[in-house]
Amino acid sequence: MAPQERQRPVEQDAIQRRSNFDAVEENFTKEQALAEASRCLNCKNPMCKKGCPVNVNIPDFIQEIKAENFQKAGEIIRQSNMLPSVCGRICPQERQCEGKCVLGIKGKSVAIGSLERFVGDNSAPVKCEIKPNGKKVAIVGSGCAGMSAAADLRNAGFDVTVFEALHKLGGVLRYGIPPFRLPRTVLDREIDTLKEIGVKFEKNVVVGKSITLKQLEEEGYDAIFICSGAGLPKMMGIKGENLNSVYSANEFLTRVNLMQANSDDTPTPLKVGKKAAIIGGGNVAMDAARTAVRVGYEEVYIVYRRTEEELPARKEEIRHAKEEGVIFKLLRAPYEIKENAGYVDGMVFEVMELGEPDESGRRRPVGTGKFETMDVDTVIVALGTGPNPIIQKSCAQDKIDINCDRKGYIVINEKGETSVTNVYAGGDVAPLGESTAINAMGAGKRAAKAIIEALG
Repeated sequence: MAPQERQRPVEQDAIQRRSNFDAVEENFTKEQALAEASRCLNCKNPMCKKGCPVNVNIPDFIQEIKAENFQKAGEIIRQSNMLPSVCGRICPQERQCEGKCVLGIKGKSVAIGSLERFVGDNSAPVKCEIKPNGKKVAIVGSGCAGMSAAADLRNAGFDVTVFEALHKLGGVLRYGIPPFRLPRTVLDREIDTLKEIGVKFEKNVVVGKSITLKQLEEEGYDAIFICSGAGLPKMMGIKGENLNSVYSANEFLTRVNLMQANSDDTPTPLKVGKKAAIIGGGNVAMDAARTAVRVGYEEVYIVYRRTEEELPARKEEIRHAKEEGVIFKLLRAPYEIKENAGYVDGMVFEVMELGEPDESGRRRPVGTGKFETMDVDTVIVALGTGPNPIIQKSCAQDKIDINCDRKGYIVINEKGETSVTNVYAGGDVAPLGESTAINAMGAGKRAAKAIIEALG
């Protein structure tokens, strides 16, 4: 009979971690990994595997942990997922693999994410001989979708070059996710595994500006995979939104995570105030709030128009935010940002109540006509993002007829093919809701498979 007690990673003290960017959770010890692996029932019909967007063979890798064959466990995971140390840390397992675990019906599911992280950190990729096939593929973006596609294509013999717009690799894993959730040493190690198998990376290249799709084709690339992400922030459309000290979460996190704007010697310093309001309730909002705590804000608020029950963020992230002192102001909707000499000087919110369910199945927030003013000097908007439009505009100028929907997302079919021959797209630039790391990786694998079938 499997023991019912689920193992928990050791966590850094909440008070201590408010002032540093070190990892909040430690990895499992060997003893913890063995104890947790022993809880797996090794089901004949493993629903956990079906819950994984890239179909990692979860029961098999857990059986290898039980046998203390950590290298073999890593080999099994990497057959489907080349970034186990990353995904084990940031994937929403509770809604995917762990959410399907049979043990979770009456108790606590197996900690699949923590086991994947343990294996990723305690195994190494196996180097295989790669036979070149003479074909070249360009990948636009070095995030999850791009790295996943690059791994599969390179192993299939393609000459792969990844073009990254920024000066560091990793895409949203680098600029969006704080190091207290994803240590940079871990991310760099995963990227290095791709370099070791021959994937080439070109930084500071904005495809659509520095070079166009047409020019990539002229340079002999047989296929192009666009996974440039969703870098266009969605704002609130209210009075005062253009004031100083109003940030999109994208800008705020990029300035801190990528540019170290909170450091004393940075060339692009961040003006840190005393009280910050983060608008939104998803994982990005939690990242922004917890980052604001660490850069020195005395009070940090999450402002969300529904109740805690409807918060879309991971439960662990909500718990960590509360432990770190983030204050949740619920059933509040932005109405106006007040000004003093061009800067934020408070924010007005309308008090909401929940009405009937909307198309998402959640109860719709309805205004009550009552308003409150909050004393804040910084506003960070975390209401989602839209597709980066640079490539689409460049295609229009070159008269490349790439089909986009009314929101600017590149339209693809089930294989990831666009309306342009040998041009593929996936991840947040395509309208399939792939907003998590593992889903974006699934998009990359899908596009890689289609390219291999078309050219291989």
